[in-house]
Amino acid sequence: MHVTAIIAAGGAGRRVGGTIPKQLLEFGGRSLLARSVAAFDTHPSISDLIVVLPPELAETGRTLVGETRRPVRIVAGGPRRQDSVANAFDVVTSTADVVLVHDAARPFVSSDVISRAIAGAAEHGAAIAAVPVSDTVKRVIGHSDAEVIVETLPRESIYLAQTPQAFRRDVLRDAVALGRTGVDATDEAALAERAGHQVRVVNGDPANVKITTVADLKMAQRTATEIGIQGRVGTGYDLHRLVPGRPLILGGVDVPAPVGAQGYSDADVVCHATTDAVLGAACLGDIGRHFPDTDARWKDASSIDLLRSVAKKVRDEQFTIVNVDVVVILESPKIAPFLDRIREGLAKALDIEIECVSVKGKTNEGVDALGRGEAIAAHAVALLVRE
Repeated sequence: MHVTAIIAAGGAGRRVGGTIPKQLLEFGGRSLLARSVAAFDTHPSISDLIVVLPPELAETGRTLVGETRRPVRIVAGGPRRQDSVANAFDVVTSTADVVLVHDAARPFVSSDVISRAIAGAAEHGAAIAAVPVSDTVKRVIGHSDAEVIVETLPRESIYLAQTPQAFRRDVLRDAVALGRTGVDATDEAALAERAGHQVRVVNGDPANVKITTVADLKMAQRTATEIGIQGRVGTGYDLHRLVPGRPLILGGVDVPAPVGAQGYSDADVVCHATTDAVLGAACLGDIGRHFPDTDARWKDASSIDLLRSVAKKVRDEQFTIVNVDVVVILESPKIAPFLDRIREGLAKALDIEIECVSVKGKTNEGVDALGRGEAIAAHAVALLVRE
């Protein structure tokens, strides 16, 4: 099933104050837009995305969205929300089975809510995420201090609509066509209803809030803090024989020595242990899985370059590398004079500050092959965080 997600971010969103459009405001280091895009980009059922931005931002839209796994198209929005969604629908592929519409101002949408919306639309034609009200609902008339209750509504039948709203392609086509005749609506579900389609409700999530005011933004910042950052720790270990005629490379630094590490690549134990620690923290396997010694591409490869590519890979998975700590076990030569250069090389490869990289040298006190100077080893620990 081909599922397209439309991320509606075409408005100015000035109610939160300031001159920056609401969808570009950041908390926890990421914008509302980037958070909402990521929620759908990482969902296994989503095939592609269409992001609607104000016309003045559309040209730089790909930069604002950032890197994604799924194909993304950028569309300029219109004067109303329904116009923006209509512009996006115009570029939806004809092979799409289900199309979702989601407000970029709802950055906390969960994978489960997205799945329920997709399933509801696939089965019934149209579905929206919504949550039942828990308070008694009153309908009032009047203005200011002259408001009077005229009716108490049965709360069992009152739901608060959220996004995503999901539609089979033909249903959304009818809704968009009706909107283009001049019919105004606050969302696509209302247009679908007026076009004669039934819209089912699927369970939303109280946490799937919409950021509209300054107070909403402050609450979102608190929520992000309460959700917290999940720390992930990984460990790495590497060992190589020491043989004449090979360079001794540690953290990308060529350390003068009569012997060097024997291996398929440059046998840099510091980089290999760090790479495994970073991959392990992200649950992405180990260095052998990504750079097997059966592949000629990695013959004599620079391990600092391999580490750099792994660092990018974990960033693509929405991880941030916080720090690494490496212990090198080597009888000789002493590596103390080279530690700062090794730390600097690792920091650049990992794209973190040098203060977040620790490298220590130890001996094995003459015990076993390491102690006899026949081998070199390294242990590494890496801390990653993921929102």
